[in-house]
Amino acid sequence: MNDSTPAPHERDRLLSEAVALRSGGGKEEARERLVALAARLPGDAEVAYQTAWAHDVLGLEAEAVPYYETALAGDGLTADDRRGALLGLGSTYRTLGRYEDAVTLLERAAAEFPEDGGLRAFLAMALYNTGRHHDSVRLLLKLLAATSEDPSVREYRAAIEHYARDLDAIG
Repeated sequence: MNDSTPAPHERDRLLSEAVALRSGGGKEEARERLVALAARLPGDAEVAYQTAWAHDVLGLEAEAVPYYETALAGDGLTADDRRGALLGLGSTYRTLGRYEDAVTLLERAAAEFPEDGGLRAFLAMALYNTGRHHDSVRLLLKLLAATSEDPSVREYRAAIEHYARDLDAIG
């Protein structure tokens, strides 16, 4: 460990403080602290993920991308953080107009976490942006049928699922 690399307990303290700052409204100060910590720990996936998130909440999507990519390339993310990083990066790609990158990443993410409706919703948006409207609507209808608690949607679940399979079906 060199002089600039914090000891594990110091790393955990610095990371916790920065995340608490972000959650408590000190978003810019949190971002500054996380950027500094990420510079000291360039291969730390959790620090990179939190740094990406800090940029995203400030609307600094382009600056968030390399941190998300670092986080996903490394080891050390919990399953929940990995899912969050995949959604964050996919959404960020979409926001930046990198629609094909968003679709590719979100398709992989939805396959890795098939129970996550949020990933499928963001994938549907990215599909729409690439002109794949049919696939987008199909995915949203499947998600609606599977997750809605609305009684009228539940009543027509079978029909919605049927038409999701074939939007051009008649009867």
